[in-house]
Amino acid sequence: MRNLTLLTDLYQLTMMYGYSKNDQMNKQAVFDVFYRGVGNNYAVACGLEQVVDYILNLKFEEDDIAYLRSLQLFDEEFLGLLADFKFTGNIYAVPEGTVVFPQEPILTVKARLFEAQLVETAILCILNHQTLIATKTAKIVYATKGGAVAEFGLRRAQGPDAGIYGARAAMIAGCSSTSNVLAGKMFDVAVSGTHAHSWVMSFESELEAFRAYADMYPSKCLLLVDTYDTLKSGVPNAITVFNELRAKGYEPLGIRLDSGDLAYLSIEARKMLDDAGFPNAKIFASGDIDENVLQSLATQNACIDCWGIGTKLITSSDCPSLGGVYKLAAIEKDGVLQPKMKMSDTPGKITNPGFKKIIRLYDNVTGKAIADLIALKEENFDGVNEIEIFHPDFTWKRKKVTNFYCKELMQDIIIDGKLVYELPTVKEIAEYHKKSYSEFWNEYKRMLNPHIYKVDLSKKLFELKQKLLNANNK
Repeated sequence: MRNLTLLTDLYQLTMMYGYSKNDQMNKQAVFDVFYRGVGNNYAVACGLEQVVDYILNLKFEEDDIAYLRSLQLFDEEFLGLLADFKFTGNIYAVPEGTVVFPQEPILTVKARLFEAQLVETAILCILNHQTLIATKTAKIVYATKGGAVAEFGLRRAQGPDAGIYGARAAMIAGCSSTSNVLAGKMFDVAVSGTHAHSWVMSFESELEAFRAYADMYPSKCLLLVDTYDTLKSGVPNAITVFNELRAKGYEPLGIRLDSGDLAYLSIEARKMLDDAGFPNAKIFASGDIDENVLQSLATQNACIDCWGIGTKLITSSDCPSLGGVYKLAAIEKDGVLQPKMKMSDTPGKITNPGFKKIIRLYDNVTGKAIADLIALKEENFDGVNEIEIFHPDFTWKRKKVTNFYCKELMQDIIIDGKLVYELPTVKEIAEYHKKSYSEFWNEYKRMLNPHIYKVDLSKKLFELKQKLLNANNK
């Protein structure tokens, strides 16, 4: 793991310097990471393992201290504090792969103000990116209605780290494989890929190129058929090679389409393959695809079995930022945590105060999620048989929930600076995500006019928030 201790904004360090000079640094503080929901009515939490790696490896090296000294912003006493820096606080988070909603704390830091301030930037950098890509992937995978999706984004990612950890997030959120070989090695996930147009163009003829590829991979032969003319050349040549493979005792995997009218070409190619006796040959499609294209192709009855999706997945092209934030929720005063709340003229930017947790309510009959409650940490819902939930802004919108069970989503990750959580593998996280995603009705997951999932405040948290709002208005 690289030392990312200086992966921070300068103002985190200047604030830490100020805390050290104003008897603030040792106060316990609570910060929440959450997103406000612009562009995403739900999200898939991702990146926790990299946050853990970052936290456990925090250490200002000698050259870090020398660089900070050269800025002439800090005195030697403060630089000495940084030289001895170690994270000794607590981190709580929802497991990776969990479906979460706007305003819900994805991760909470409880630590000395001096420590909690430093880690803001890196935590947001890690969680914002991976959660964004996992969320985009979940939408794409859902739109395929069961089709396999290969992540093809490395060459279009915004740098190596975005390609590697974007692939990780994509695999967690439902991709079946990645073209990224390094990600395959690092995370022990399936890799996939066949050949490019340059392979076909490097031979004297398309048929010669197909034959050469089939000779190398007779049991895994999938041919890219759109280099010259898909229906007049590519598919007929592929069928010729498939017949030659069958004569040798092999069955082809299928063909790939990478351009053109994918609906029309896939329908025609399917007819040609079926007529030639290859009904089991798959049609794989790639080329600037996202969930909107997938939905359109479905309405046109496109005959596509598998998908290779790159640019629009790895960049989350229609929503390039999750917009996750890190906000102070409580700070110590006279040995007790006092709730804090950011006020704003923009209602959506008013934060929820206090040390909190998320409670998810499930229907006892269907097992589907009903609603989430953001509650104070000390609240106990064990044995509660009825809960009245209400919209936090339009409080007249109320519902009594009965015949339910509930689950607390956030888990202890790091306590007193030590890891207490067993980090799962990417494959295990992907299985967990599949379960989490299945807990929600399709109405919440559709692209056009989805139902808004209920995320309410507990009565106690709501009353605390109103108290602080009223106090501020006096």
